[in-house]
Amino acid sequence: MPGLIEQFGQIDIYLFDQLLRGRIVPGQRILDAGCGGGRNVWYLLREGYEVFGVDSDEVAIESVRRMAARFAPSVPPDNFRAEQLQSMTWPDAFADVVISSAVLHFARDEEHFQAMLGGTWRVLKPGGLFFCRLASSIGMESQMRCLGGRRFLLPDGSERFLVDETMLVQLTTQLGGALVDPIKTTVVQGQRCMTTWVVRKEG
Repeated sequence: MPGLIEQFGQIDIYLFDQLLRGRIVPGQRILDAGCGGGRNVWYLLREGYEVFGVDSDEVAIESVRRMAARFAPSVPPDNFRAEQLQSMTWPDAFADVVISSAVLHFARDEEHFQAMLGGTWRVLKPGGLFFCRLASSIGMESQMRCLGGRRFLLPDGSERFLVDETMLVQLTTQLGGALVDPIKTTVVQGQRCMTTWVVRKEG
């Protein structure tokens, strides 16, 4: 019997939770917006989901294409594209599920963040699920050093664009969405905070 790693790879545990709850099911079109090397599409490809991915890193996209060729040879290489989130070539309302895992906190500033988020939201169908994990200040507000705007220096030494709960609630409304789960944040031993934001696109 294969072990858990062989079955699920390095899938984000909070994304795995959405699978367990039946919110991501076979037959849906799934787009990983900022897929990197494919840690969150490994399982989906193996299980025959209709998977697409975008990342600005061409090397990462080539890695995902090789993974797809191994585990799902019928999937066209063009399902995975080296593109910026704000200018993806997928049409509007393309995907039933859009994954954005550890991507949006790399925004340079507010304008860049809004552009990346807008591009990601655009490709989601009405009624679709937006799963997002991103860095925040929630629970560690006093330990983040502001570098200007929403750019902060974290205790772990990294620089990130950070959201907070108020911003995420406002964005949910502005986008025309509804929270599927309460906003949840994991504080990683005083070093950083990672927030899970899961939204259903209304309309």
